[in-house]
Amino acid sequence: MATVGILAHLLNRGRGYRSAGISRHSANLLEALARLDGTDRFVAFVGPTGAPPDPCPAGTGRLRYSVTGLPTERPPARIGWEQLVAPVEAARGRLDLLHGLAYAVPRLAPCPTVVTVHDLSFLRFPELFRGPNRLYLGAVTRMSVARARKVIAVSGSTKRELVELLGVPPERVEVIPNGLEPHFRPLPHEEVERFRRARGLPERFVLHVGTLEPRKNVPLLVGAYARLRRRGLPHALVLAGGRGWLYDAIFAEVKARGLAEDVLFPGFIPEGEQPLWYNAAAAFAYPSVYEGFGLPPLESMACGTPVVVANSSSLPEVVGEAGLTVDPGDEAGLAEALGRLIEDGALRDRLRGAGLERAKLFDWNDVARRTVAVYRRVAEG
Repeated sequence: MATVGILAHLLNRGRGYRSAGISRHSANLLEALARLDGTDRFVAFVGPTGAPPDPCPAGTGRLRYSVTGLPTERPPARIGWEQLVAPVEAARGRLDLLHGLAYAVPRLAPCPTVVTVHDLSFLRFPELFRGPNRLYLGAVTRMSVARARKVIAVSGSTKRELVELLGVPPERVEVIPNGLEPHFRPLPHEEVERFRRARGLPERFVLHVGTLEPRKNVPLLVGAYARLRRRGLPHALVLAGGRGWLYDAIFAEVKARGLAEDVLFPGFIPEGEQPLWYNAAAAFAYPSVYEGFGLPPLESMACGTPVVVANSSSLPEVVGEAGLTVDPGDEAGLAEALGRLIEDGALRDRLRGAGLERAKLFDWNDVARRTVAVYRRVAEG
């Protein structure tokens, strides 16, 4: 029996954009680990925003939460906890292993470590990050992957970058893709139509879900959509997601193309509501130039909505043969692919079926089993 400490301070149980991404990964992995059969025990170290909901499961079952009073949602407090407090907690709890769920493990950990790396965007696109954030991520990731006995990458693309950019030996990197929550599924037509009316959504629209930031390549999508409008397609464009950084170019592109009445910005959509948006859309577009994994296309496929994605980074791995792919710099190609999804009923039906089958391959219970297998290989030396 092993006792594994899991550093999950980016887990946030609120309803804002901080509850997306790595926070969702952390919550789903912890819940799946708790469901596994076996004798291993897990201690999840979280901050105040990651405290479990009532009834509190702390101290029961295979998973126990250890909640610090420090505001670890703030980077200085989180960095201090990970590097100074975590080694003390690991020694005090006689932990057999520490797993950092987001790039970092303590340099002075008294036990073996595993670290998960979601992407290396701060190395690929340093100009898109604030200086201190970029420097910290680069330094802590280099240290952590050098120290860890195993590195978990969420895609083959991320593994290749770990080998290429950080020199990690490929045999030390395990690829374990993200899972998919079961509420991403086709919903009854009546439920979707009630939602559409309640939100005042158009009958037909193309959807994009993601933080509004440069690497999502949204201006290219706006340009492709403008081409569709010139062809007479009546669909609206919905750009859902919180405002991240350097997003002014998106709004400028919408204005320059004269699309202010046709492009909707609903803002951040809570996870529980997202399946309704996917189900209501006619097609989903995700031309991001870089993703460590890219959950939104997978979620869309699981809801039965066909997708077109960029043929870059991890996205072809996620969609396989179940979606269309285009070059992330090809505006005309994206417009053509979206037009096919909208106008070709046979193609749309084929991709709907293929997407539903593809989505079944991404299961959090399988993620948990594969993660525990990594723990055991590390524990065995």
